[in-house]
Amino acid sequence: MKDARLKNSTLFYYSLTEMPVMMGFFPAAVFIPRFYTSDVGVPLALVGTYILVARIVDIFTDPLMGYVSDRVKTPWGNRKPWVLMSGPIMMLAIYMLFMPPEGAGGGHMLLWMLILGLGQTMVIITYWSWGAELSTDYNERSRVTGWRAQAGIIGNFATQFIPIAAAALFAYSTDAQSVLKLVGVTIIVLMPICLLATVTQVPEPVRPPQERVPIFEGLKLMFTNKPFLRLVVAFMIGSIGLNITTPLYLFFVSDVLGAEDKTPYILSIYMVTSFASVPFWVWLSTKISKHRAYVASFALIAFTHPFYLLLGEGDVWWMLPVTIATGFASGGFSQMLPNAMKADVIDYDTLRTGENRAALFFSAWSFAQKSTASIGAAIAMFGLALLGFNAESGAVNGAEELFGLRFLFSAFPSIFFLGGALIVWNFPITAERQKGIRAEIEARTQA
Repeated sequence: MKDARLKNSTLFYYSLTEMPVMMGFFPAAVFIPRFYTSDVGVPLALVGTYILVARIVDIFTDPLMGYVSDRVKTPWGNRKPWVLMSGPIMMLAIYMLFMPPEGAGGGHMLLWMLILGLGQTMVIITYWSWGAELSTDYNERSRVTGWRAQAGIIGNFATQFIPIAAAALFAYSTDAQSVLKLVGVTIIVLMPICLLATVTQVPEPVRPPQERVPIFEGLKLMFTNKPFLRLVVAFMIGSIGLNITTPLYLFFVSDVLGAEDKTPYILSIYMVTSFASVPFWVWLSTKISKHRAYVASFALIAFTHPFYLLLGEGDVWWMLPVTIATGFASGGFSQMLPNAMKADVIDYDTLRTGENRAALFFSAWSFAQKSTASIGAAIAMFGLALLGFNAESGAVNGAEELFGLRFLFSAFPSIFFLGGALIVWNFPITAERQKGIRAEIEARTQA
């Protein structure tokens, strides 16, 4: 039986939480590496190491959070309490990480990255699991993740637009330190408003009685779920490519184009294009299937990103066509399409085990997402260090170092994008297969 179409108001309130959460992710990925290397003086290789260390903790916290969220039922539901509790943790961590006190160094960065990661684990696993449970319909799940993706893009766009507006109206600086401070304050203000709106306005679906699978047996079953493994491996490989480019963006605009002050403007165009493309990817997924639309988004970014290699000092305007093309691709492959596919993979697991273990799957996904962000960022930082790039404020790099930066930012990530496309090409859960899975689950529940 097909689920009723979700109201737009429900999707709006549900998507609000994504906005401040993504506002915290994006500047942490783009501005934090540049700020702590150039302004604070932490060596490039050490920043890369700290980013990796911060993710090691997730090996333990992510599956634990998934297990707790699936199993611990409160009078307010399985998901809502954790979403609310994550807010104060993230707000404090953002304040300390984005606005460090005088004399802060690498240890300060590592500590507050760990605490921010804990808060993000709490909200992402429970919030995304909640979204997967809002509907069991194949196409309706694309709407849920589409709304959520657009809210996240709006949050990312706000991290660029707010500094631009402040610069235009109040002559506010757009350097990394000033942007981090302004964005950090904005996140701290928005976080409680958005989380409360989601928790109070969106119902958490009632979970039917379920069989209980022991955690270690459940983990074994999850890692024998071939559709899940194919999806998560494709996502990880493709995301490594994206996460190599993310921390290098500010380095590329500043050191190759010589236009650091234009960074918020260029990133704003990227975000607007990404936001505008989401309805197209939702539509395309209903016409050619989610996984083929996912392949198309990978292919688009893989073949357009190397054009950045052609740019040099002063080529800001020439950067815009490539930025628009890559932004359009990111609206599909970065979050919307893989998350919609993941909900279908969870149905397949429910059919095999008799238990809805959405949060456990989202914990594995969260770990994959944060790991690839760290691996990509570490490759970027270690790569710059190996190239002999000097990230200190006021440093001058030679032609070889700048070419290395251009190659690392532009062409190298396409290897990963194409790898992700190849892996997901023959993904087995189509719309027809998903309908059959849901029918079997519902028949079992009624019996």
